[in-house]
Amino acid sequence: MQNEISEDELAERIAILKRFRELLEQQRRKFQEYLNMLELQENKITEDNAESIVIHSNLEEQIVSGINSLQKVILPMQKMYDSINSKGKDSYKNADSEHIFKLQQELSHLRTKVLAQNEKNQTLLKNRLVTLRKEILSIKNPYKSSQSIYAEQAKTGSLVHIEA
Repeated sequence: MQNEISEDELAERIAILKRFRELLEQQRRKFQEYLNMLELQENKITEDNAESIVIHSNLEEQIVSGINSLQKVILPMQKMYDSINSKGKDSYKNADSEHIFKLQQELSHLRTKVLAQNEKNQTLLKNRLVTLRKEILSIKNPYKSSQSIYAEQAKTGSLVHIEA
Protein backbone atom coordinates (compact mmCIF):
# COMPACT_ATOMS: atom_id res chain seq x y z
CA MET A 1 0.00 0.00 0.00
CA GLN A 2 1.55 3.23 -1.16
CA ASN A 3 1.13 6.38 0.91
CA GLU A 4 -0.08 9.28 -1.22
CA ILE A 5 0.57 12.79 0.01
CA SER A 6 -0.97 16.03 -1.13
CA GLU A 7 0.93 18.67 -3.07
CA ASP A 8 0.77 21.04 -0.07
CA GLU A 9 2.21 18.44 2.27
CA LEU A 10 4.94 17.61 -0.24
CA ALA A 11 5.80 21.30 -0.61
CA GLU A 12 5.92 21.65 3.18
CA ARG A 13 8.20 18.65 3.51
CA ILE A 14 10.50 19.95 0.80
CA ALA A 15 10.66 23.39 2.43
CA ILE A 16 11.44 21.87 5.84
CA LEU A 17 14.06 19.61 4.31
CA LYS A 18 15.74 22.49 2.45
CA ARG A 19 15.77 24.72 5.52
CA PHE A 20 17.11 21.92 7.69
CA ARG A 21 19.86 21.21 5.17
CA GLU A 22 20.78 24.91 5.02
CA LEU A 23 21.02 25.08 8.81
CA LEU A 24 23.18 21.96 8.96
CA GLU A 25 25.49 23.30 6.26
CA GLN A 26 25.73 26.61 8.10
CA GLN A 27 26.60 24.78 11.30
CA ARG A 28 29.21 22.72 9.44
CA ARG A 29 30.82 25.94 8.18
CA LYS A 30 30.82 27.37 11.72
CA PHE A 31 32.44 24.22 13.11
CA GLN A 32 35.05 24.26 10.36
CA GLU A 33 35.77 27.92 11.08
CA TYR A 34 36.07 27.11 14.78
CA LEU A 35 38.43 24.22 14.09
CA ASN A 36 40.62 26.45 11.90
CA MET A 37 40.65 29.10 14.62
CA LEU A 38 41.65 26.51 17.24
CA GLU A 39 44.51 25.30 15.03
CA LEU A 40 45.73 28.89 14.60
CA GLN A 41 45.40 29.41 18.34
CA GLU A 42 47.60 26.36 18.93
CA ASN A 43 50.32 27.99 16.83
CA LYS A 44 50.00 31.24 18.78
CA ILE A 45 50.27 29.38 22.09
CA THR A 46 53.48 27.68 21.01
CA GLU A 47 54.84 31.03 19.76
CA ASP A 48 53.98 32.68 23.12
CA ASN A 49 52.02 35.42 21.40
CA ALA A 50 49.78 36.63 24.24
CA GLU A 51 47.90 39.28 22.26
CA SER A 52 46.94 36.80 19.57
CA ILE A 53 45.80 34.30 22.18
CA VAL A 54 43.45 36.92 23.65
CA ILE A 55 42.13 37.80 20.17
CA HIS A 56 41.59 34.11 19.38
CA SER A 57 39.80 33.60 22.69
CA ASN A 58 37.40 36.42 21.84
CA LEU A 59 36.82 34.94 18.38
CA GLU A 60 36.27 31.57 19.97
CA GLU A 61 33.53 32.99 22.19
CA GLN A 62 31.77 34.52 19.18
CA ILE A 63 31.97 31.33 17.13
CA VAL A 64 30.76 29.16 20.01
CA SER A 65 27.89 31.59 20.56
CA GLY A 66 26.99 31.28 16.86
CA ILE A 67 27.13 27.49 17.05
CA ASN A 68 24.91 27.49 20.15
CA SER A 69 22.31 29.74 18.51
CA LEU A 70 22.32 27.55 15.41
CA GLN A 71 21.88 24.49 17.60
CA LYS A 72 18.80 26.08 19.18
CA VAL A 73 17.24 26.34 15.72
CA ILE A 74 18.47 22.98 14.46
CA LEU A 75 17.01 20.89 17.30
CA PRO A 76 13.36 21.84 16.67
CA MET A 77 13.98 21.57 12.93
CA GLN A 78 15.40 18.08 13.48
CA LYS A 79 12.22 17.09 15.36
CA MET A 80 10.03 18.43 12.55
CA TYR A 81 12.15 16.64 9.98
CA ASP A 82 12.00 13.37 11.92
CA SER A 83 8.23 13.61 12.41
CA ILE A 84 7.66 14.30 8.73
CA ASN A 85 9.99 11.49 7.77
CA SER A 86 8.21 9.08 10.11
CA LYS A 87 4.80 10.07 8.70
CA GLY A 88 5.86 9.42 5.16
CA LYS A 89 7.47 6.11 6.08
CA ASP A 90 9.63 4.95 3.17
CA SER A 91 7.88 7.03 0.54
CA TYR A 92 9.90 10.13 1.37
CA LYS A 93 13.40 8.68 1.24
CA ASN A 94 15.35 10.52 -1.43
CA ALA A 95 18.75 12.00 -2.20
CA ASP A 96 18.13 15.02 0.04
CA SER A 97 17.46 12.75 2.99
CA GLU A 98 20.73 10.94 2.30
CA HIS A 99 22.48 14.32 2.05
CA ILE A 100 21.06 15.28 5.47
CA PHE A 101 22.30 12.02 6.95
CA LYS A 102 25.81 12.61 5.53
CA LEU A 103 25.80 16.20 6.83
CA GLN A 104 24.90 14.97 10.30
CA GLN A 105 27.74 12.46 10.19
CA GLU A 106 30.19 15.17 9.05
CA LEU A 107 29.00 17.43 11.86
CA SER A 108 29.53 14.65 14.35
CA HIS A 109 33.05 14.10 13.03
CA LEU A 110 33.79 17.84 13.13
CA ARG A 111 32.52 18.09 16.71
CA THR A 112 34.91 15.32 17.70
CA LYS A 113 37.81 17.10 15.99
CA VAL A 114 36.90 20.42 17.61
CA LEU A 115 36.70 18.87 21.07
CA ALA A 116 40.07 17.15 20.59
CA GLN A 117 41.72 20.36 19.36
CA ASN A 118 40.14 22.37 22.17
CA GLU A 119 41.45 19.88 24.72
CA LYS A 120 44.90 20.05 23.16
CA ASN A 121 44.90 23.87 23.32
CA GLN A 122 43.76 23.84 26.94
CA THR A 123 46.58 21.48 27.84
CA LEU A 124 49.10 23.70 26.04
CA LEU A 125 47.78 26.78 27.85
CA LYS A 126 47.91 25.04 31.24
CA ASN A 127 51.49 23.94 30.59
CA ARG A 128 52.43 27.45 29.52
CA LEU A 129 50.85 28.91 32.67
CA VAL A 130 52.84 26.52 34.86
CA THR A 131 56.03 27.52 33.05
CA LEU A 132 55.24 31.22 33.45
CA ARG A 133 54.53 30.79 37.17
CA LYS A 134 57.89 29.06 37.63
CA GLU A 135 59.63 31.85 35.71
CA ILE A 136 57.93 34.51 37.84
CA LEU A 137 58.92 32.76 41.07
CA SER A 138 62.51 32.40 39.90
CA ILE A 139 62.93 36.10 39.12
CA LYS A 140 65.17 37.73 41.71
CA ASN A 141 64.23 41.26 42.69
CA PRO A 142 67.49 43.16 43.21
CA TYR A 143 65.71 45.75 45.34
CA LYS A 144 63.99 43.26 47.62
CA SER A 145 66.38 43.61 50.54
CA SER A 146 67.28 47.26 50.16
CA GLN A 147 65.19 49.87 51.85
CA SER A 148 63.42 52.53 49.93
CA ILE A 149 64.54 56.08 50.51
CA TYR A 150 60.89 56.87 51.11
CA ALA A 151 60.41 54.25 53.81
CA GLU A 152 60.24 55.42 57.40
CA GLN A 153 63.69 55.41 58.92
CA ALA A 154 64.26 54.07 62.38
CA LYS A 155 64.69 56.92 64.83
CA THR A 156 68.29 57.10 65.96
CA GLY A 157 68.21 60.23 68.00
CA SER A 158 66.10 63.23 68.70
CA LEU A 159 68.51 65.66 70.34
CA VAL A 160 71.10 67.66 68.52
CA HIS A 161 73.99 69.08 70.50
CA ILE A 162 75.27 72.37 69.18
CA GLU A 163 78.25 74.23 70.71
CA ALA A 164 79.04 77.76 69.94
